[in-house]
Amino acid sequence: MAHLRFEALKKLSERPRVHVDLPNPNVAKFFGENVYGMEQMRATLAPALFKKVSQAIKNHEKIDETTADAVASAAKAWAVAKGASHFTHWFQPMTGGTAEKHDSFFDALAGIEKFKGSELVQQEPDASSFPSGGIRSTFEARGYTAWDPTSPMFVYGATLCIPTVFVSYTGETLDTKAPLLKALKAVDLAATKVCQLFDKDIQHVVASLGAEQEYFAVDKALFDARPDLVMAGRSVFGHPPARGQQMEDHYFGSIPSRIYTFMKDFEIECWKLGIPVRTRHNEVAPSQFEVAPLFEEVNVANDHNQLMMDVMARVGDRHDLRILFHEKPFAGINGSGKHNNWSLITDTGVNLYAPTSSARDNLMFLTFFVTTVKAVHAHADLLRASIATAGNDFRLGANEAPPAIMSTFIGSQMSAVLDELEKNGNVKIEKGDNMYMKLGIDQIPEIILDATDRNRTSPFAFTGNKFEFRAVGSSDNCAIPMTALNTIVAEQLDQFYTAVNKEIEKGEEKRLAIVNVLRQYIKESKAIRFEGDGYSDEWVKEAAKRGLSNVQNTPRALDFYLTKQSLALFEKHGVMSHRETEARVEIRLENYMKRVQIEARVIGDLAMNHIVPTAIAYQTKLIENANGLKGLGVDNTAVVQTIKEISGHIDTIKNNVRAMIEERKRINKETDAHKRAIGYCDDIKEKYFETIRDAVDKLELLVDNEDWPLVKYRELLFLR
Repeated sequence: MAHLRFEALKKLSERPRVHVDLPNPNVAKFFGENVYGMEQMRATLAPALFKKVSQAIKNHEKIDETTADAVASAAKAWAVAKGASHFTHWFQPMTGGTAEKHDSFFDALAGIEKFKGSELVQQEPDASSFPSGGIRSTFEARGYTAWDPTSPMFVYGATLCIPTVFVSYTGETLDTKAPLLKALKAVDLAATKVCQLFDKDIQHVVASLGAEQEYFAVDKALFDARPDLVMAGRSVFGHPPARGQQMEDHYFGSIPSRIYTFMKDFEIECWKLGIPVRTRHNEVAPSQFEVAPLFEEVNVANDHNQLMMDVMARVGDRHDLRILFHEKPFAGINGSGKHNNWSLITDTGVNLYAPTSSARDNLMFLTFFVTTVKAVHAHADLLRASIATAGNDFRLGANEAPPAIMSTFIGSQMSAVLDELEKNGNVKIEKGDNMYMKLGIDQIPEIILDATDRNRTSPFAFTGNKFEFRAVGSSDNCAIPMTALNTIVAEQLDQFYTAVNKEIEKGEEKRLAIVNVLRQYIKESKAIRFEGDGYSDEWVKEAAKRGLSNVQNTPRALDFYLTKQSLALFEKHGVMSHRETEARVEIRLENYMKRVQIEARVIGDLAMNHIVPTAIAYQTKLIENANGLKGLGVDNTAVVQTIKEISGHIDTIKNNVRAMIEERKRINKETDAHKRAIGYCDDIKEKYFETIRDAVDKLELLVDNEDWPLVKYRELLFLR
């Protein structure tokens, strides 16, 4: 394996540079050229049909069979002209990625290329091997994919991709998109009702998302020389390099030329697919980078994020790079997140989280702001569960990632505004065009200049005109946390609307009724607001006093999905039934166990088959050296001591690997998935991983560098 390491380094030094040119200096000329969006529909459909389709998409209505046939025919002609030979229903099963089954447009029996509306609207992929969480048996293989017309079709490679939902033949959802669409509908209905307390012209509210994607890029040869990176997506052994991120010179630094070319290449592919990537930069850790798009409607933004990750991996391969989306691929340096920047936008173009120069409009802003903070307070544990993964467990609370304690940061100005409103019991509303709220609330227009800090230690921070859910992991599907967030906000908006109407029924003036409910919400949700250092021990103690949970691992965090409150919440808003929620917990527990099991096997394999033999071989050299020194009459005490230390570490590794295997067998006999997951967490990961790793780390310090079998961190992170 040491030989493989040096071969990898040799390949790295001989890499040819890839040259990339923009197809056109004006990106607008090719942006979205591979997307069958509204403009393409307008150009290929009869005006009456286009109007029918666009209205159906806007109002989330079903498209009839005749219209679907017309869309299918036009989409096929457009895709074939783009070089497409196949079509696929592109969906997101509960595997953490996307799935597709390609069918040819060409019908050999008919001798023609065809694509019917029925094939566009629905297909029947084999569902037997997709996770279902017990919703169906293995022999019940049937599942259906159904077209989601709110997310545009696109040509990827030579295939027309049709975004779809995925359901079982009994109707339960088997994907991440269907619950998300239902949550977005719930927040639309609830937010629109509340908006109409202020503006009757508002008919719809759309949730928007901008997902900042962090990632690591390492050379393909070095990646292939690390079985742990290949199998588990992270390094399970290895000392951090002497120079990591402590110089703070990588962040926003000059982008390395090889990475710059890769970024340029994948951005071109993204632009062709209509993905509005805009920002790129070095992140804090060596070989860590970030790409960020403009905001889009949540469903489309999530589809684009999933597609972008695939594009990055494929383009990376062209550049002999491996793109790592694992939340913590290397110990001791920053991990990667996927910061979900979320807001609500009305169909009249108003961002409900953007303060304005009008105090009257700011009452609506305050309503949505305070209600969202209240929702986070009421359902903080569910938000924690929504970002729980095996990879994120390594990241949360480490190296600038937010802690596992859910809190919200709103900044000093907004804190002052809410404190003033909470303490003041007699808020006077003056009417007219220049209506404003006295006694401190007239300060609100001053915050239109974004003076809100970006607290990196806050899981859920207000950043001037949006909330940033920073705790989401880099490999995660945004649909999962976005489903939770939009559902809890929908629920709180419903409760707000009901409370305000009760006040009005008692004879209270509408605006005063709104203020009264807001004051109550501010008081009730104060515990979730935290402006300080989320890493501090003081915050852990303070959070416990406030009654906030601090759940450090996935198996225990997922329990929050199964509380009466969470189950009732999803069912009330039609997002997921009890059975669907329970199935998702089962799937995520199984996923957690499988990932830990893979890591355990990789640790065992590397330790027993690569590291121990190398240590023994080096020990043999030392024995020869000790005997030689003794024969010359030279003191060999230090060498003998090293030999003994190596033996002790080898015994520790062997004993713990064997014990870990036996423990795994014992845990796997447990029938309850939650108990098995806890066993993998407590008895496998927490007990054995660190013990074995500690012994390996100590061995590495004793074994000569030339003999050590693993590619070093410094090689992975700096030789780009």
